[in-house]
Amino acid sequence: MKRLLLLITAVVAMAFAVVAKDAASIKFNETKIDLGRIDAAKGKVTFTYTFVNVGTEPLIVVSVTNGGCGCTKPSFPKEPIAPGKSGKVSITFNPEGRAGELNREVTVRTNGKPKTVKLRFSGVVIPEKR
Repeated sequence: MKRLLLLITAVVAMAFAVVAKDAASIKFNETKIDLGRIDAAKGKVTFTYTFVNVGTEPLIVVSVTNGGCGCTKPSFPKEPIAPGKSGKVSITFNPEGRAGELNREVTVRTNGKPKTVKLRFSGVVIPEKR
């Protein structure tokens, strides 16, 4: 009985190891960007987070949230990213009508590991002079 239990445990452990090994995995070069001073008079600001699929299966970016604000517009690859290849998540921030300190977060959802990644950006919006 003990041998059977040990055998079943070993088989289950190996199955988990195979599943864990054969997966997509996303790794960002950076997850936080400081935009510094943002002059609202100059309009929208676009910046990019670069990532690599460090897994063994194709990586799919399922979604990227807008941070709960219409002032933030994300764009991301719609096609799968092959193992070892890179991709980009771009964010366009519109400072119009905003002033002061800015701390925003968008969430990237993938089919890989980790399932979600939080990308943060900050800065200070200098309002337009009226």
